[in-house]
This record gives sequence, structure tokens and C-alpha cells, in this order.
Amino acid sequence: MSTNLQDWIQEADLVRMQKAMSSGECTSEALVLAYIERIHRYNPLINAVLEINPDALEIARNLDHERNTTGSRGTLHGIPILLKDNINTHDRMHTSAGSIALAESFAPGDSFIVAKLRAAGAVLLGKANMTEWSNFMSNSMPAGYSSRGGYVLNPYGPGKLFVSGSSSGSAAAVAANLAAAAIGTETAGSIVGPASQHFLVGIKPTVGLASRNGIIPISISQDTPGPISKTVTDAATLLGAIVGIDENDKATWSSPHRTFHDYTSYLDRYFLRKARIGIPRHYYRSLDEERLSIMESAIEVLREQGATVIDPVDLHLEQHPWNNDVICYEFKTGLNRYLSKLNSDIPVHSLKELIDYNQKHAASALKFGQDNLIRSEENTLNEITYQLKRQEYNHQAVTKGIDYALDQHGLDALMLPGDIDGMYIAARLGYPLITVPAGYSVKGTIDADGDSTKGPFGVVFSGGAYSEPTLIGIAYSFEQATLSCRPPDLVN
Repeated sequence: MSTNLQDWIQEADLVRMQKAMSSGECTSEALVLAYIERIHRYNPLINAVLEINPDALEIARNLDHERNTTGSRGTLHGIPILLKDNINTHDRMHTSAGSIALAESFAPGDSFIVAKLRAAGAVLLGKANMTEWSNFMSNSMPAGYSSRGGYVLNPYGPGKLFVSGSSSGSAAAVAANLAAAAIGTETAGSIVGPASQHFLVGIKPTVGLASRNGIIPISISQDTPGPISKTVTDAATLLGAIVGIDENDKATWSSPHRTFHDYTSYLDRYFLRKARIGIPRHYYRSLDEERLSIMESAIEVLREQGATVIDPVDLHLEQHPWNNDVICYEFKTGLNRYLSKLNSDIPVHSLKELIDYNQKHAASALKFGQDNLIRSEENTLNEITYQLKRQEYNHQAVTKGIDYALDQHGLDALMLPGDIDGMYIAARLGYPLITVPAGYSVKGTIDADGDSTKGPFGVVFSGGAYSEPTLIGIAYSFEQATLSCRPPDLVN
């Protein structure tokens, strides 16, 4: 390696890393060591990584040996990847969803996507901090806080800038170059939100494209894992590695012939020339002057690159309320199932036991309360009522939401601001999203929740079910036309 490895990994993408390892310029072991050194140096400033895999170096050495003897497994061979702390790994790392109640919990098996990553040759570098219980513990809990890990801070302005969403640790770590990429999870905005706030690319796949088996749940109808990375190419590479049919996740059964194991084939620099993109102005109204300017500039980029822009586009479901009963029912059912399978030495095996544990350890466990946990435990929906409410909810979302807008105007996608508000309709339907860096807000304001609007900001492209190839093409074309990303001063 002709340049310092610590400097080189700040600019290198997965393809460049793979080429360097294939040519013998560096090794997986050297990459892992470099990232571990960076974690020790920078993580105390941003609190993004909960723990380092104690076996990471040994895994890297074994993969280096395999490369030299039998060859590479592909683009992820030897690449250090972080995982959100709600994703099961059957190794010496814990899986806790950020809760001190599960701080000593070792998962009984690998999650489906972890098994896929191991098979692809990725090095599971560690677990990323996250908003506790994926931000479904309390309405007053700030994004990025967990009782186990404390506050995740944005490396572009630690303690000053918003981190957004529950995959905040995954995003902050990648932005600070503490790993080559990361896997997050999303129920409503928890991948694309943090990625947008950290100058990163995040893909929230269609629900059912990647299995949720072995991931601590919130909503069976909305949860999905997805990649967070520095480029669209890297995100497309990671997405292809984790998708697949899983007999233990029924949502994946409907994805045959709509799943691709190489999404990089849809990276088209000139895709925008043939794209029709709608602008749902309802979601632009709450933007401050700087962020609105970023979005207007992004619209101009679409036009300059040859896209047909339909502005404005209405989504008639914009004001439709969130169905809390449905989500609470799914959370209680799914969490009870997950906790019941944990080892007997773990102090909680049901939602009720978790609530009781938190109350007994209130000083450390209940800094922001647990109103959502209590509301879920008290939920009285039965299976029949739940199914009826969910069907009604989905029918309105389909007939008045994204599909309606796409069909009415013959659109390929919608372009939304990279804050959480515009992501809920896609979340309700389980539809995909992808965010790409768009600009940096220098002054910013303080919004109604007390969060700063200063800092990195992304655009989000939204489409119908299984439209990942189209969204990746649009995002890559936009990325190559703008190249807006810049590293945080923290790591220079």
C-alpha cells in the first residue's frame, strides 16, 4: 500500500479494498487492524460501536489464507462490516437491542442475514450502538440513546447535530470510517434517516427481500434489514449479499423472481435520462430555508440529467394517522417470541418481565421511561381484529398512497427530503427507499423536537414494491452527477 492505510480507507470503497487485497497490496487482517485502531481512537468521541468482535482478527487471517489457497469468495471477502445490535450473531458478541436487560445475552444462533454475510466472506467487525428497542421504548427517548451504550453522536458535529433513527450507531460508525460498511434495520426511517444525516447511502429494501429471522423485532409487517455505506455501489453490493428466501420468514416467500444477487448490474450513470420522478410537495413544507434550497437544487439536478420531473405530486394518504394498535400488537407478539428463546440465565423472557426488570433497575434502565413498552403490553387486540385493522390500513395506503401517485403520473419514483416524515407511507406498505447525500446545511435551525437541522442532508427516492433495481439506477445516476459527500472533520 503506497499510502498510509489509515488515510486510504477513508476514501476506498469495497471494490478498491477488494482489488488491493487481491493484488497483495493489503490483507483483510491489515484492514481489520486499521479499523480497530480507528475505533479505539475515535469511538470515545461518538460512541457508535458497542463492542468489537474478539474473533475478528482470527477470522480475517483465515480469510486471507483462504484467498491465497483457494481464491476469493467475491466482493465482500475479507471486508470488515458492523452490525446493528439487534441482529443475532452466534459468536462471542452480544445481541441486546441496546438494553441493559440483554447486555449479557448471547444469541442462540446466527440470523439469516448474518449467515449470508459469513458465507460471502465478510468479517463481522462488531456491534453498533442503537436507539434502545429500535426507538419503540419511549416517546421521549432521543434518537441514538440506549441504556447499554449511552448516546450516539454525529461525527459531523458531536453533541450538536441530529443522528436520526435507531440505526444511528451504524451510520455514525461508517461516516467516521470505523468500518467499511454496516447493516442497519428499519421499521420507519431507521436506515434512511441516519444515513441521510451522516452523508451516507442507505437502502431500506422491500419487506420480504431480506429475512428478519434472528433480528429483534418491532413490526412483522414493516421491519427489514438493509445496508448503510459510503456509496451506492457499496450499498448495492451489500444488498445482494443479504437477500434470499428463508423458510423461517414468510415475507420472503413472495420474493422469488424479484430478488437479485447482484444489484450492481443496475448501476447506470445515465439512468436519469429515462426516469420520471414526482415531487410530493407536502413533505417539503416543513423544511427550513437551507434544506429547502438543497432539495430545489436536487430537483434541478434531475432536470439537468434528463429526468422528467412532475412537480407537484399529491399523495392522498399524507394525513392518514399511524395505526398504533397494529404496531403495538406486532411488537408484543414478536418480542415475546424472541425473548422466550433466550438462554435461561438472561433475566427477561417476555415483554412483561422486561417492563418489570426496567422498573427494578430504573436508575439505569429508565432514563426516558418505557411508555411504549407498557402500551404494547396492555394492547388488547385479538388476532381477528388485528388482521381486519391491518387490511383496512393497507387498502388505504395502496389506493391513496405511493402506488396511486406512481400510476397516476406514470412515475418511476418519488423524491423526498431526507428527514423521517416522508418515509412513513413507504414504511406502512413495506416499500423500498434509498437515500443519497445531497448537501450540507451550514446554519440550520432547531425544529419542534429540539433537534438541529444543521449538517448533512440527503434526498430519498421512493418506489413501489420490489423496485430496488430502478431506485438503485436513479440513486447512482444522481450520486455520480453530484458527488456531494465529504468526510467529517472528526476523522481528518
